[in-house]
Amino acid sequence: MQVNMLEAKSQLSKLVKAAMAGDDVIIASHGKPQVRLVPCATSKGLEARGSLASLCQGSAAQIDASFTEAVDQEVAHLLAR
Repeated sequence: MQVNMLEAKSQLSKLVKAAMAGDDVIIASHGKPQVRLVPCATSKGLEARGSLASLCQGSAAQIDASFTEAVDQEVAHLLAR
């Protein structure tokens, strides 16, 4: 959604809630987009030692399966250019 500056001033809490819910909130001046309102991301999952490993449990096998001989050959071909 795009709102003008005056509307953004009067409805800031509503716009923040919309951005937190995943809506694309753009604040415009004279009809021209100026800024985008986005939520601040926190990295709570990475605060403790080893937490990245716990976030990725079970996906290591999927990642390893993606690196096939065909993929290696394609990467080598692309890098040889």
